[in-house]
Amino acid sequence: MEAVLECCVGLDVHQETVVACVIFGPLEHRPKKEIRTFGTTTPADWLEEQKCSHVAMESTGIYWKSVWNILEVGSFKLILANAQRIKNVPGRKTDVKDAEWIAQLLRSGLIEGSFVPPIEIRNLRDLTRYRKKLLQDTTQEKNRIHKVLQDANIKITTYISDIFGVSGRNILECLLAGEVITADGITRMVKGKIRNKVPGLVDALNNRLHSHHREMIRFSWRHLEYLEQTILEIEVRIEQCLNPYRQEVELLDSIPGVSNTAAAIVIAELGTDMSVFPTDKHAASWAGVSPGNNESAGKKKELAQHQVIKR
Repeated sequence: MEAVLECCVGLDVHQETVVACVIFGPLEHRPKKEIRTFGTTTPADWLEEQKCSHVAMESTGIYWKSVWNILEVGSFKLILANAQRIKNVPGRKTDVKDAEWIAQLLRSGLIEGSFVPPIEIRNLRDLTRYRKKLLQDTTQEKNRIHKVLQDANIKITTYISDIFGVSGRNILECLLAGEVITADGITRMVKGKIRNKVPGLVDALNNRLHSHHREMIRFSWRHLEYLEQTILEIEVRIEQCLNPYRQEVELLDSIPGVSNTAAAIVIAELGTDMSVFPTDKHAASWAGVSPGNNESAGKKKELAQHQVIKR
């Protein structure tokens, strides 16, 4: 393979170790190499001493992120390689061989770097993805409360579609407190058109709610309140992270069907520098909205979901 870099390094990153292989020497001569294994420390200082210009590593799990975060503040040109595209030949699988193979490919310019957004976008991405996870958790807690109410034969959902609105929450808090359900009490708690359903609500609520049911609802209720408060705090942090990108947010928000929340997710996943994507098709593929093809002998076959959405 023809060399294009005089000094570069390949890193094989694991949870507890980082194997580094430095290849250096004139392009027209056989290069020299030096291999070292590092424990909990990142080989930033050693790489600086070797005067390496380019550093390549595989996108293995999440372990590459800590190494990347440390090395990106240095003078290195960092390249994140897709592990599927730089596989070595079978029978040569060791940590040292992996690092050496990555370094050889990098020296010959055969590694295509994956898109890694700047630290500000990565921080925003962490927040938007965490918010999504917490929203899923809130749905699970709400479903648990629904299940306990059905188990206790409390048919509140027959009359209130969203029991976690203002009226529904007032009623749930009344149930948790063990108060006696009366028509006058329900009338004071509910809002809007639900007041026309007060007689039916009284019948639906005056069933046997055991102390065990109240206890189970209370567990989920407290967790739900905590999740909702945390989501509010995360949304404040997201808005702060979006301050440098207000123009981009306004442009995305002007698209029909794209809300401020969706605009934040788009920026978090794609960034704002579209020059990193050669074409719009590359951007769509990165976003996971470009389905693949599976055709053989003129017949198209359906793709599994994990094949269609590839990140």
